[in-house]
Amino acid sequence: MRFSGSSHLPTIAAASPDGLSLGYAFAATQSAPIRQLAHPGETVSASTAPATSQPLLAAQTPRTPSLWPGLALAGALAAVAIWLSRYPWFQSHGLSALTLAIVLGMVVGNTVYPRIAAQAHTGVGFAKSTLLRAGIVLYGLRLTFTDIAQVGWPGVLIDVLMLGSTFVGAYWVGTRLFKMDRQTVLLIGAGSSVCGAAAVLATEPVVKARAEQVAVAVATVVVFGTLAMFLWPTLYALATQSGWLQMDAHQYGIFVGSTVHEVAQVVVAGASEGEAAANAAVIAKMVRVMMLAPLLIALSWWLAAPSAGAGSTTSGEPSRVVIPWFAVGFIAVTAFNTIVPLPAHWIVVGRWVDDALLATAMASLGLTTHLQLIRKAGAKPLLLAAMLFGWLLGGGLLVNVAVHWLMG
Repeated sequence: MRFSGSSHLPTIAAASPDGLSLGYAFAATQSAPIRQLAHPGETVSASTAPATSQPLLAAQTPRTPSLWPGLALAGALAAVAIWLSRYPWFQSHGLSALTLAIVLGMVVGNTVYPRIAAQAHTGVGFAKSTLLRAGIVLYGLRLTFTDIAQVGWPGVLIDVLMLGSTFVGAYWVGTRLFKMDRQTVLLIGAGSSVCGAAAVLATEPVVKARAEQVAVAVATVVVFGTLAMFLWPTLYALATQSGWLQMDAHQYGIFVGSTVHEVAQVVVAGASEGEAAANAAVIAKMVRVMMLAPLLIALSWWLAAPSAGAGSTTSGEPSRVVIPWFAVGFIAVTAFNTIVPLPAHWIVVGRWVDDALLATAMASLGLTTHLQLIRKAGAKPLLLAAMLFGWLLGGGLLVNVAVHWLMG
């Protein structure tokens, strides 16, 4: 553009790198004097514009989507799952709110959610991370260290042996025999050896697993945990009636609590043989759940070690050990619940909040799980879980009988 003697306000436009135009307006009475042109053909560029000029149009930074749409969606699915889990049919089949939440999340995630993901993904991600960790911490309200005394040292030793052998066996078979990815193997191992879907959720941030890997692990827990829930009572009845197995109701409860996957499944399988078996089963399971925090801390240290195969960064420096502070918080809440006698209604409210947090996290995982990615996992995860199922039944029975025989 040329400057002339016209009194009109001239405008200089310069293209910015992001494709927007920066418009500059200069007034002779408000800006620095305009440099005279050296010759009639000279033009004024953006670089020669006066320093006092200001852009009238600037590029705007995209706003981060709000947390609320995603949280509202995941929370609504969690509420439906909790409501359904209270129906007798779901309870009799050992389907907990966590299991129902991830199923509902997967249904919505593979139908409606892709259309609203742009608005909801921030809240869904928040639920998968922050709410999950808060839920694991509050899980300690379900436990006290005095529970250990109710199953005795035989029950504790059985839990330790079954957890350790199942988890280590899962890793060896999964990575060596089936050549599976480590994240999926560790998730399946945690779910089978500790406490089902809750253990899978707690292990996910430590191993940095993807949503489809979590969904695969939860699926194995649901399938084989449900099978164990119905098979254990049937086999126990047949074995005791035939005289082949000498195991009282209390010992049967410890066997169930040390081998069945989910807490809800343990309740169903234990209650089939009466109140004594049900109480022993739940307490043995809770002692097993207590071991989740030490397992996660040890797993974090092991994953950071160079011998683990991923213990160094791309620069060659040893990777930093990431302490799962939510696991430490879980231990702290359990200790607090043991030392401080909380009012019963506080415990009820705390557990209700915990159920809501974990169910919301599960629903969020389901929302971000794509079925085609699960299909790509193939049959190996199910084969691994089936082998662990066989060990929990056969090996678990041998360990229980041997420990009770040795420790009287």
